[in-house]
Amino acid sequence: MTAFSLPRNEADDFLVALIEKQSLFAPVEKDSIISYQLVANPGDALWNFSNSTVPPKGILFPQTETLFKFTGSEVSGGIELPPQEKETVIFGIRPCDGRAFKIVDHIFGWDYQDPYYLERRARTVLVGLSCYEPASNCFCTSLNGGPSSKEGLDMLLTDLGDRYYLEVLTDKGGKLLNKNRKLFALALDSDTKEKNSLSKKVESKLKRKVMSCDELQKKMGDLKEHKFWEETSLRCLGCGICTYLCPTCHCFDMQDEVTDGKGRRVRMWDSCMFREYTLHASGENPRPTRVERFKNRLYHKYKYYPDSFKITACVGCGRCTRYCPANLDLIDILTEIGKI
Repeated sequence: MTAFSLPRNEADDFLVALIEKQSLFAPVEKDSIISYQLVANPGDALWNFSNSTVPPKGILFPQTETLFKFTGSEVSGGIELPPQEKETVIFGIRPCDGRAFKIVDHIFGWDYQDPYYLERRARTVLVGLSCYEPASNCFCTSLNGGPSSKEGLDMLLTDLGDRYYLEVLTDKGGKLLNKNRKLFALALDSDTKEKNSLSKKVESKLKRKVMSCDELQKKMGDLKEHKFWEETSLRCLGCGICTYLCPTCHCFDMQDEVTDGKGRRVRMWDSCMFREYTLHASGENPRPTRVERFKNRLYHKYKYYPDSFKITACVGCGRCTRYCPANLDLIDILTEIGKI
């Protein structure tokens, strides 16, 4: 794999080139919230941040999206599909969020090929940015990730002070580099050594850990009826913020909205933490209390998903702990599971 170097004083030139040819999404801070937004000015993009408040999953899996519009009756009416979108670059993704896209790929490309997600994924280039200062609740190394993990990304940039070290990881990343090749020099062996040394130093800053994915998957197989779930879920408010800020949560609902003979079919995010999520038309609900819903969410991520796809549906980004209004700490919960 060939690596390249981008001088810090030319970093904005790289973003300008991306803006000219693609739709560029980058981390932007507004009202103390960092999220990925469409940018037209390279100065708006953050390079120096721990992690975004909101993950970039909504770019490929929008919180609300129109699948198609329709008019009239089934016989005389017509179907209008959404317009084709431009090639997109998501810049500055932290490695945990890059891994999250790889995890979500399984569910949208499993028994049914979801064209909306998969077409966006195919025309989107993910440019990662290695972590330099992990947040206090990050635990990506416990889940086979790391501050410089390359999984799911097409490129990875690492800040070396006066320059950025760039690794091209896929054909899509290579094509993007070739469009802007004049901005980059070949990396030196000394650059590679410095990058590897920095990655190890940053990884050593991650202090919080949980048991391995395999151990957790096996452990949870025997705990489904344990009193632990009722005791732990008492503090949960059922607000769903953990699912909305999770980069791998992918549950959705679909509704048809019709007015004056015109309508649209809409897909929007849903949450397994909501009572209505499993409410049947008959009024029956297989998960009637917060205990069942809380338990199901953790089982889905650490048992059911790895049972189906051989990968854990969590990347250790720590957002669910950091922003939980009830101060539920996922790392403490997983640690307690290991002690049962």
